Amino acid sequence: MQTERTRALKRNVLRWFVLSAALLILATFFFITPPGLLGKADGIGYAICHRIDERSFQIGDRQLPLCARCTGEFNAAFITLVFLGFVSRKRNMLPQKGILAVLGAFFLAFGIDGSNSYLYLLKQTYEDFLPQIQNIYIPNNTLRLLTGSGMGIAIACVLYPIVNQTIWRSSEERPVLTWKEFGALFGIILLVDIGILSEQNFILYPIAFLSVLGVLALLGLVFGMVWTIVMRQENMYDNLKQLWMTALAGLTLTFLMISVIDMLRLQLTGTWGGFPFG
Repeated sequence: MQTERTRALKRNVLRWFVLSAALLILATFFFITPPGLLGKADGIGYAICHRIDERSFQIGDRQLPLCARCTGEFNAAFITLVFLGFVSRKRNMLPQKGILAVLGAFFLAFGIDGSNSYLYLLKQTYEDFLPQIQNIYIPNNTLRLLTGSGMGIAIACVLYPIVNQTIWRSSEERPVLTWKEFGALFGIILLVDIGILSEQNFILYPIAFLSVLGVLALLGLVFGMVWTIVMRQENMYDNLKQLWMTALAGLTLTFLMISVIDMLRLQLTGTWGGFPFG
């Protein structure tokens, strides 16, 4: 009886601790970041993206919270996670080998385009930088968006079954995606990317928020898994309602990380804009 009361007391203390920490950290984030909804979105992007203006899509004269590559990556990751949540449910296996090969190609394309783009930036910024190494091609925001989207799909498709293996008491021993499902997902994200490339404000405005939701979703899932492992609660959940405290803890740690990076970067650069070059 005493042991059960002690456990109940510990659970209550833990709940109040998580709730209090969430309120404190969210209040700190909202206090330090720029005003307005897009300002808060900028605060999230500021922690994980260089936010160079020339490498970002624009809503009028205002850049999106994330650069073109990160917009594609985190927007695609968010769409993929939502898609898998409806289609794959509790499947806990990685996609079959053929799909993994495609995801590997997405990863390779992301690495090649990112490296080529970074080399181009350095050559533009510093005169005579590595003259013996030439760019493969001139980078552009279209390629940044598309390769970023491929990377977002790959990350989400690998992370999703790992999360299911970690949290659910009973999960389904099936690959997280079939070829038919993968084709549908790819088609959805390709259509979204075409919309982004149209650079219409009525499309870019919701994309700004979808991309930062992708940041919160990916980091929240990772930190939620860390919380689950640290608290020794692996494979103890049966439904989503039971996950509220784990989800809140994951988001709280996410906003803690974002707030710390924001404050450090602001102290270093003195601006909420992109990293200065040149």
